[in-house]
Amino acid sequence: MNTRTDLIIVGAGIVGLAHAYEAQRRGLTVRVIERDWAPNGASIRNFGHACITTQTGDLLDMAYRSREGWLAAAQDAGSWARDVGAMLVARTEAELTVIEQLHAERGDALQVLSAQQVRERFGTAVDPDPRIIGGGFMRDDLRVDPRTAAPTLGLWLEKQERVTINWGTSVGGFSGNTVSTSRGDFEADKIIVCVGHDLDYLFPELTEKYEVKRCALQMAMAPAPRGYELDQSVMSGTSINRYEAFTLMPGHAALFAELNDNNPDLMEMGANVMFTRRPDGTLLLGDSHSYELTMPPFLEDQITDRLVSEISTIIGRPLEVTQRWQGVYASSSKTPLLIEDVTPAVRCLSVTSGIGMTLCFGLAAATLDSL
Repeated sequence: MNTRTDLIIVGAGIVGLAHAYEAQRRGLTVRVIERDWAPNGASIRNFGHACITTQTGDLLDMAYRSREGWLAAAQDAGSWARDVGAMLVARTEAELTVIEQLHAERGDALQVLSAQQVRERFGTAVDPDPRIIGGGFMRDDLRVDPRTAAPTLGLWLEKQERVTINWGTSVGGFSGNTVSTSRGDFEADKIIVCVGHDLDYLFPELTEKYEVKRCALQMAMAPAPRGYELDQSVMSGTSINRYEAFTLMPGHAALFAELNDNNPDLMEMGANVMFTRRPDGTLLLGDSHSYELTMPPFLEDQITDRLVSEISTIIGRPLEVTQRWQGVYASSSKTPLLIEDVTPAVRCLSVTSGIGMTLCFGLAAATLDSL
């Protein structure tokens, strides 16, 4: 076995696989080391929403670069992706005001919609909440299928001559340019560690430095109402409350107060009420947020029931849940991106803000630029 490559990537979630994709495009030899037998973490347990428009500063530039990477990778690997944007529904003047304020800053990237335009986008298969007074259309957001995007990319990468993926392989430690694993030692010019919320298993001092915790989400799936064919993610006022591009707007304080007054239960669970349709016609529904160093695996039925009830009200059709699960991602109170060279050869990367699907390919391109 040839044990040396230009690059070793530890972790085959979407961030790790995006780095492998970008590296092989640049002609590098790559080894990916993954302890599981397929992507099985945060990369497959989310909405599959690349939320480009809601990023700010350097993250906005990275998100647009990631958008290009997603479209290229989807074409190469043959995975499902839709360049269809995302829709926000506004049911109060405070929500609509924040959308209008960000539109004034971003122009056509965030288009303001009338109530009638929102209903037209939903189509005739549903009867949306009559309280909807308008909304927004985020033109540049992307949709991918979270259940298949990372696994499909991994299968495609395995077929590329410069890429090796060692599935079912645990990392024991690092020494210089060498990674010790359950399948032997491997060497590379550079080692990139992309293990998300499990970074504390390898570098606990680093996660302590950045105050990284696990953020758990409660999510669910239900068949879409008959005739519902909207590929766009649909977001709500609680979504507006959770993305920095909106929270920086002058109208956010009024929206925040309104949400606390009118929906204290949703605010207490850290709700981001949103939903989106998968290629098979099912709807992904969610989600809530809670934070711990070690996350209990137990789901609270009342949380999922409340989220599903709110989404059913927005759509105007009852939804019958067929799956429930817990998603987990890394979250830091200090930085949205943890990037640190722990040795001259080893760099740790973790998206610590719940936007790994959004930033993965842009982060990979920036990483390869810097090597």
